[in-house]
Amino acid sequence: MTTQRKNKKRTFEDNFVDTIVYTTLILLSVLTIIPFMQVVTVSMSPPEVVSSYGIHLFPTKFNWDGYRKILDYQQIWIGYQNTIVRVIIGIVVSMTLMILAAYPLSKKNLVHRKFWTIFMVFTMFFSGGLIPTYLVVKGVGLYNSVWALVLPVAINTFTMLIIRNYFMSLPEEIQESARIDGANEFVILMRIILPISIPILATVGLWTLVYHWNEWFNAMIYLKDSKKAVLQLVLRKIMFEGSEPQAIEAANTIYANTDTMKMAALMVSLIPLLVVYPFLQKYFVKGVMIGSLKG
Repeated sequence: MTTQRKNKKRTFEDNFVDTIVYTTLILLSVLTIIPFMQVVTVSMSPPEVVSSYGIHLFPTKFNWDGYRKILDYQQIWIGYQNTIVRVIIGIVVSMTLMILAAYPLSKKNLVHRKFWTIFMVFTMFFSGGLIPTYLVVKGVGLYNSVWALVLPVAINTFTMLIIRNYFMSLPEEIQESARIDGANEFVILMRIILPISIPILATVGLWTLVYHWNEWFNAMIYLKDSKKAVLQLVLRKIMFEGSEPQAIEAANTIYANTDTMKMAALMVSLIPLLVVYPFLQKYFVKGVMIGSLKG
């Protein structure tokens, strides 16, 4: 079969489609790499070099003052600490709830399974909106706490359905053998299903991590104490607080509005994701493709 494919003569249509695909991929890669190179270059260049508008892909002079001043800014470290706590709690809560929702929905013998699936899918298209959500969060006592950032978004229905589809793709015979040996559903889930579902769990876990790491809007609404601010909220303050360089009175004085410091702050916030992503990338294709097979 492989020899026949190699000997098969390529048509004009094949070459045309390949050209379109590779051209599109190259353009997308360029559109992704150039802004990233701009950020890296500006973050390590002196302000006078990047004061003029234009693209700066490679540094001509090196200056680390932007990083030094950002890392001396106490609020950055407070934001890092709060974000790490939020990410850990968010991943644990979201993964636990989505797994516990996806597992029973993957069972064909679940009573009224179709109704419960439609009931959960309904939440993908309709929600209470910002003001009712704010009133609920404040009314139940979550305001100004990390739980206000975690519980309202604990279950992503689309992601939960991907986990459910992955569970449905697993061989039923393995679960039946465990039941014959006396295992209940909880034991089957913990000792059989989860260990062989690492690809989808790693993929969903990384999605959740990226969401909580990058999300700032809920923090801006629900957190009033600056000591509880997450990293992205601190970064937003640095990026948008005025256009002229000015000193912010804090424990450490910092010129937070120069382009160099803005880009340095961006890099500081990106480094953890750049470190984690390569270790989980290999699970992406396998996890998402298998998770999307069954409906």
